[in-house]
Amino acid sequence: MSGLALKGPYWVTVRQHRRALWTVGAVVLLSLVCVGGLGLWDSRVVGTDQDDGHTLLRWGMELFSLGVIYLPLLVGAFVAGPMVARELESGTYKLALTQSVTPGRWLASKLVTAGAVTVATTLALMAVYALGLTRVAGDYRFTWDERGTYEATGTVLVAYGLLAVAVGALVGQLVRRTVVAMAATGVVVGVVLLVLSVLRWDFIEVRTITGPVGPSLLVPDAGMYVDSGLIRTTGQRLPGWYCPEPLDENGVCRPDVDIAAQYVDYHPASHFWPTQFIETGIVLALAALALLAAFRVLSRRHPS
Repeated sequence: MSGLALKGPYWVTVRQHRRALWTVGAVVLLSLVCVGGLGLWDSRVVGTDQDDGHTLLRWGMELFSLGVIYLPLLVGAFVAGPMVARELESGTYKLALTQSVTPGRWLASKLVTAGAVTVATTLALMAVYALGLTRVAGDYRFTWDERGTYEATGTVLVAYGLLAVAVGALVGQLVRRTVVAMAATGVVVGVVLLVLSVLRWDFIEVRTITGPVGPSLLVPDAGMYVDSGLIRTTGQRLPGWYCPEPLDENGVCRPDVDIAAQYVDYHPASHFWPTQFIETGIVLALAALALLAAFRVLSRRHPS
């Protein structure tokens, strides 16, 4: 067992931030108790008129979804501020460097510790989220493509956590001011989250169904609606319901209108994992670049 014990700068890092680690453990345990308890309540009132358990579970899961989205921002802010920038700002990192610890090893110990805790915590929270999702899956705001559910049921959340660690290390060294570094890291990670959430559904080409002009086409089961409209006889797409008034007696386009069919673009549920893997790869590549930049900055300011 002694070989498994933390040593050197790793032990110091854990010792320095033990309160934060205890807080993380308490948050995971509290989320498990709340989600598990509400799920048990909901399961006991199935088939009755009392839906308070389900309502509270949905409300709790909506908060959980929001927390999942902001988790990487919190990770990045903590790494940038208390773990890196605060030691540089106060000068306490110099003590570690006098103990036969190189600058690279000093930073690596912090990032390995932060990365391990981030991955473990993220996986634990994803497991708790999956437990609650078994009771609300398919409900409004809990389909596979919704924000929060998408992140918490795939691989991207772990990748964003590692990106936050790397960005926090880089920004913490560049800024060297605790509060400013935390804010700047939150902004950087938040921008990446926002941009990729907008672009993710363009990674894979949508599928299209067409049909005669009439009642609106329905997206196949579990599909994600993207766009719809009409198609002219020339093949040109007209987004939206372009058919001019007045309609015929059946409420559809008149025969003299140049409209041949209608279409619906959508992503099937089978696009979930390919999209997850593509986004995960992009995020991990950004994390690797940020990590490389962090060690470059360190080596230039503190050559071994």
